[in-house]
Amino acid sequence: MKKQTDDLVKRAKRHESEAFTELMQLYMTDMYKVAYAILMNDEDAADAIGDMILICWEKMNQLVKIQYFKTWMTRILINKCYDIRKKNQNLICLDEYEEPAACDEYNLELKEALAALDEKYRIIMILFYSEGYRIREISDILKIPESTVKTRLQRGREKLEVYYKEK
Repeated sequence: MKKQTDDLVKRAKRHESEAFTELMQLYMTDMYKVAYAILMNDEDAADAIGDMILICWEKMNQLVKIQYFKTWMTRILINKCYDIRKKNQNLICLDEYEEPAACDEYNLELKEALAALDEKYRIIMILFYSEGYRIREISDILKIPESTVKTRLQRGREKLEVYYKEK
C-alpha cells in the first residue's frame, strides 16, 4: 500500500490528474475529520478541503519528500481551516440545530464529547486516534514540541473521561 501511494505521489508531482484525484480520494475521509475537528461545521470543512486540494495541485512540485505527502497535505489543510475560522470570527451564526441523520447517530456521542474539548486537545486527539499520526508527526504538523503533544493528549483523555463520567 505504501509503495502504491508513493507511486501515486510521484505521478501527481508530474501533474498527472488521475493520480492526483486518486490520492485525494484516498485521503478525503481523513482530511474531513481534521477539518471538522477544527471548524466544527460541515460547510466550512468542505471549503477548507476544496482550498487545500487546489493548493496541493498548484504546489505539488514543492513537495520535497514524497513519504511526507499526507503530513504536508494535512498542514496545508490546518492552515486553511485557521484562515476560515479567522474570517468567521466576526460573523454571528444563527443557524438552527440540525437533526442528525440516522447514520450519524452512532458517532453523535463521540462528536459531542470531542466538541466539548478545547480545540488544542481535540485536534491532537483526532490526529492521533483517528488519523494514526505518531506524536513526532503531530509535533511537526502543528509546529509544537513533542512534550506539548504528549501533555495535550493526556489532558484530552482526562477531559473525555470527566465528560463521560458526568454524562
